Amino acid sequence: MVRPVEPEPYEREPELITHHAHNGTEDPYGYDPYDDRYDDRHESAAFGAEGEDPYDDQPAEDEEDGKKKVLTPKQRKKRRWRIVRRVLYAMFGLFVVVPAIAFVITYFLVDVPTQESVASLQSQPITLMYADGSPMGKIAPASGGSRYLLQPGDVPEVVKKAVYAAEDSSFETNSGFDVGGILRAVYNNVTGGQGGGSTISQQYIKKATANEAPTLTRKWTELAKSFKMNNQMSKEEIITAYLNTIYFGRGANGIEAAAQAYFKKPAKELGAAEAALLAGLIQGPSKSENDAYAQRRWNFVMDQMVANKWLDPGERAAAQFPKPIPKAQAKADDAGTLSLHIRNRVIDELEARGYDQDRLHQGGFKITTTIDPKAQKMAEESVAEGMKGQTDENILNALVAVDPKTGGVVAYWGGPDWKKNEQGQDVQAIDWANVPHNPGSAFKAFDLTAFLKMGRGLGETFDGSNNRKFDGRTIRNAGESSNCGTQCTVAEAMKVSANTVFYDMVRNETKVDPVAKAAKEAGVMVEADGGKAKLSPDINIALGGGGTVTTAEDMAAGFATFAGEGVRQKQHFVAKLTNSQDEVEFDETAPKGAPAFSDDADKSKQIAGNVTDALEEVIPYSKLKCPKGHDCAGKTGTQQYDPKDSDPASYRDRNAQTWMVGYTPAISTAVWVGGDGNKPLHDKSGKPIYGRTIAGPIWEDFMSRYMTGKPSEKFDNVKPIGKDARSVPTTTASKPPPVTTTPETPSTTPTPTTPTQPTEPTETGGWPTKPTKPTKPTRPGPGTSDPLFPNAEDPG
Repeated sequence: MVRPVEPEPYEREPELITHHAHNGTEDPYGYDPYDDRYDDRHESAAFGAEGEDPYDDQPAEDEEDGKKKVLTPKQRKKRRWRIVRRVLYAMFGLFVVVPAIAFVITYFLVDVPTQESVASLQSQPITLMYADGSPMGKIAPASGGSRYLLQPGDVPEVVKKAVYAAEDSSFETNSGFDVGGILRAVYNNVTGGQGGGSTISQQYIKKATANEAPTLTRKWTELAKSFKMNNQMSKEEIITAYLNTIYFGRGANGIEAAAQAYFKKPAKELGAAEAALLAGLIQGPSKSENDAYAQRRWNFVMDQMVANKWLDPGERAAAQFPKPIPKAQAKADDAGTLSLHIRNRVIDELEARGYDQDRLHQGGFKITTTIDPKAQKMAEESVAEGMKGQTDENILNALVAVDPKTGGVVAYWGGPDWKKNEQGQDVQAIDWANVPHNPGSAFKAFDLTAFLKMGRGLGETFDGSNNRKFDGRTIRNAGESSNCGTQCTVAEAMKVSANTVFYDMVRNETKVDPVAKAAKEAGVMVEADGGKAKLSPDINIALGGGGTVTTAEDMAAGFATFAGEGVRQKQHFVAKLTNSQDEVEFDETAPKGAPAFSDDADKSKQIAGNVTDALEEVIPYSKLKCPKGHDCAGKTGTQQYDPKDSDPASYRDRNAQTWMVGYTPAISTAVWVGGDGNKPLHDKSGKPIYGRTIAGPIWEDFMSRYMTGKPSEKFDNVKPIGKDARSVPTTTASKPPPVTTTPETPSTTPTPTTPTQPTEPTETGGWPTKPTKPTKPTRPGPGTSDPLFPNAEDPG
């Protein structure tokens, strides 16, 4: 018998006779029905299996189990499509299925904050402290109408439509988020454009959670909460909660508070124009007092209301920009005994850094200011002493002191916090330390800075004669500076404040733009930099007149850069900010200055030192004294009153603004004594006031108080730039003839030019020593220390 053959393990069962191998129809292309890698027959029609094969049928080789297997182009094509299909499946699962599952899970885990809980969150006080850590006061959260929560149905339709137009035109139809808006936001971020994709619901969640971190986690949960909010609440409830929560500026959370803060009326009485203004401020509440921004946003909202058919075009055409009440008249938060002027400056500074009052209240922040409590008390006492006995009710005053080593404002007085309005009501008074005025001759320090940057020195000479004509305009000096001589050195011209010299210097040497640049480098903050100063682009800047105006803080900060040896420390009020958990948000206590007048620190120091050399001689000449044991330097300034035809003849010698700005190495102080605009001021004797007569003594008193007990400090010696003033014989000023020429308005403005680079002076020996201070001159009497410059031009 023949022994049966045992099949090998795992051997394939015999194929049926119907299989190709037995019926003579074996696939000539190598098709293996057990090779599932090519089991894509269901796609054959889609991928061209039927009909003629456009590809070359020449076989190709492929690796399989270490052996080469022949594939056709059609099989390779099927393999490629299978790979693509599987990748698409994976991407669909990764980017659609998984996120959908995660979103559902997130949806059930998150809660939507109520407007009551948000109101409670916004009710934490803000704590302010002096620089030494002692308590200054608290800013309590707004109360009364400011926290009144409107109920659904209480919000006027026009207010809702204005907010929709400003923030989310699809609010009534979207599900809490707008896919189109999100895509636009992504596009704007990629292309550098502006505009976000948040709906009103998302904004409410962001505000309610006080979380604005730019993270995907925050955005993800925000979307889930927003979607859940729209499933749990009606649109009327959502918009009401939003309008009860959002911040509008001026310390107003919610639409009811905003209506009171801006228009002194309840929200239900707001018209379309007023509603549009408030809605436009939602994106930039810290810019509420920026008229240009407010008007631009108002126009946008009004136009969007018309585009969405929520406002009649005729009503839009007739509408006028609504005028809000002055911020000072808005009801202030209860700040206790805290100075409102200091509080406002602190809040303004923080808002500029992205910390508005709403955020500060939510975080219960603690603010350490730069204000020294002892210096602040001294400032107030010095002003009170200097104003004692003054009878002119139009005289106002301000004092600002800045630390040159840090830029911190250590003392700040802008006048009383409160005043009576025409109705006899108590309203916030104007902060005169934050109002710009013509600086007069005090601005000549920046003329000199620009001159020194050119490599010209204190020994350069100009014609300091009185009544010089420039382009048909007569410039005159006055008093002791009426004739500085035809060869008047720059040092002497600064001491006697000779107008003709500095007018000539700016017109023919430095030009206008470099003077403005020097002032900004020193610390004068113009509007473009967030300040309030304006630097006139014409020759009037030479004498601090015309359109050139600066604040007391500007002048103190600018002269602080001279005191700081050419290193500018940006002026500020906030030394440190911490939240309720004592986590530090930022710390400005360490000096962060940089050379102001040159990239070369030594050159900047040399320029500042030469300015100081010139300004040191002004102090004794103005019959003022330095604090005992300390060097000091400074400059007076006076702006004359522009008389009216109906004024008495005596008013033609009156002045409207006066200054004394000066410094030691430890402190820079600016004192302004003047009027609200063009007012003819007089002292308690009925005589005109000057920089040395009221502002000067206030400055002297404060500097003496502040420096008492502090270590003696002297200014460093520096090399003279250009021609040394001590190498030029001093000319003696002769008594001027009577002035009979009337100044004329210039018809042209000189074209600014770029100054040349400074050059080093030729040295013949060692370092020069400071000149000996002159003895105080005998002066003819009040009114002669500062030149008089008619028609609101600078007299010095």
